[in-house]
Amino acid sequence: MAATPRNQAITAAEAVRRSLEGAGRTDWRSIGFQAVLVLLLVLTLGVLAWLLVVVFVNGTPVLLERGTDFLTSPLASQPERAGVGQAISGSLMLMAFVAIISFPLGIGAAIYLEEYAADTRFTRLVNTVVRNLAGVPSIVYGLLGLAVFVVALGDVVGPGPASGRSLIAGGLTMAILVLPIVIITSAEALRAVPGAIREAAFGVGATRWEVVRSHVLPYAAPGIFTGTILSMARAFGETAPLILVGAVIGGFNVRYDSILEQLQGRYTALPTTVYDWARKPATFEGNVYAAIVVLIVVLLLVNALAIYLRNRFERRW
Repeated sequence: MAATPRNQAITAAEAVRRSLEGAGRTDWRSIGFQAVLVLLLVLTLGVLAWLLVVVFVNGTPVLLERGTDFLTSPLASQPERAGVGQAISGSLMLMAFVAIISFPLGIGAAIYLEEYAADTRFTRLVNTVVRNLAGVPSIVYGLLGLAVFVVALGDVVGPGPASGRSLIAGGLTMAILVLPIVIITSAEALRAVPGAIREAAFGVGATRWEVVRSHVLPYAAPGIFTGTILSMARAFGETAPLILVGAVIGGFNVRYDSILEQLQGRYTALPTTVYDWARKPATFEGNVYAAIVVLIVVLLLVNALAIYLRNRFERRW
């Protein structure tokens, strides 16, 4: 029986499908590549698991023995009395600076660059500069904070034990450090919004502000929140910039009577506390691991709160 055009088409389609699927032959290159990827994944997860096990095994006994006393006690020269209460407070206040300053500025700058600014040489130059700033080592931002914020605040506060090396200087430095990351991630989220959404909104007579507020931002919100979470996580773990702009390394048993005094005074943070204790004698080894456990837990809680707010924002829109 002669093959009909329909049967010929089916036969050709089946041949193409079998060719694409590699039927009848084994693609050893693909199998080998997948095996290498799986091996790299296992090695990465293995190293991460090993580090977490070492940290929690060595840090949990201190937390179980001292309980909440370790979480509320100030820094001290004796390991049995030293705690991370002031470090937790300082880290959370630094993150408040990051959220209040860098997030509105970064998201606003990204909206302007992506939705309002024309595609000119100046705009492309600004984008290039921002991307380069995101790759600058954090110690450079610490030097910037030392040269700008510490000096400026020192002139305002005047001579004293804290002078310009205050929590305000540290918070401003951390906010500037993550600002390029916030701009880049927010711009990428806005760029990922399909152009058809903007065209449809403009087609029904919406203004540019209405398009951005009611259509572009809700669609890009998950990506923007993801970028801000990642930037906050980076700021939470930075040590070198804080040391340069006044974070206390060593004993720090100062009580402030008001929030204003705390903002203008010396401070410490969890990463700097871990760094300080790691340089001390072996008697502080358990405290070091316990502080790392607290750092990981606090970071996870902050990220969980940010993810919750992101999901709630998505449901709202």
